[in-house]
Amino acid sequence: MTTKKKKLKTKSGHLSLILFVLPAFIFYLVFLLIPTIGAGVYSFTDWNGLNPTFNFVGFSNYIEAFKDDPAFRHSFWFTLRYTIFIFVIQNVAALLLALLIESRMKSKGFFRTIFFMPNMISLIISSLMFSFIFTNVFPELSKQALFSILDQSWIGDAKVSFYSILIVSLWQGIGYMMVIYMAALQGVPKQLKEASMIDGANVFQRLKHVVIPMIMHAITICSFLTLNGAFKVFDVVYALTQGGPGTSTQVMALNIYEEAFSNNFRFGYANAKAMILFLVVLIITLIQVSILKRKEVEA
Repeated sequence: MTTKKKKLKTKSGHLSLILFVLPAFIFYLVFLLIPTIGAGVYSFTDWNGLNPTFNFVGFSNYIEAFKDDPAFRHSFWFTLRYTIFIFVIQNVAALLLALLIESRMKSKGFFRTIFFMPNMISLIISSLMFSFIFTNVFPELSKQALFSILDQSWIGDAKVSFYSILIVSLWQGIGYMMVIYMAALQGVPKQLKEASMIDGANVFQRLKHVVIPMIMHAITICSFLTLNGAFKVFDVVYALTQGGPGTSTQVMALNIYEEAFSNNFRFGYANAKAMILFLVVLIITLIQVSILKRKEVEA
């Protein structure tokens, strides 16, 4: 009887777990997995999103994207450049802020709240706010000799607009990564820090040999989130520059959106581009996670 009761409890425990997971799995299946499979199928067609019929065109959409679409190739290189800048600056700045705030015992909560607050604002709203700042506030400030450096066409100049997008993205995203790093830093044993100080390690040596290895799991998470979000960036570019001037700041997601809804409703071709973006993000993410996971094991 005891064995039977244990088996019944185990089965009921498994059933309760399945019931808890089921709603999330249904949402994942309906809104992510099935659309992804559908996009993969439609990427081999000439479907325009409206007609009930379509023709299979094989790999011609993919060939066109790589060979005959300079706008898509430009959007890829622009997205890659944006991702590199965001990945490096956001993670380094967030980690430095976390280290500085963790060293301030009394005002830790205040600074954590201040730096995290921009993350609570929608990126679309942040972009509209900064659009007003770039087009109205900065020109007025630049009239003063002290702020003459602000006399730039922050949205209208292709070279400067890239940095405008970076400023908005970093302002909104650094605080979130900072909180993750702070949570990891709080888990670093004090005994290790004290032992390294007794051994004569300076600040940089403690950071390199004690702190960084102990928070490698947080670095893996933040790197994954940063890379994933940067490659799929859409809202900040759409709200701030709409890919302009011309197509100079057009990212891959915006190029796909315009292909589907602006350029003759080429849904099949747009899905092919979306699958290319999906594969790029998947490959880079797998490489990044595998490399950093190995470092976690070494730590």
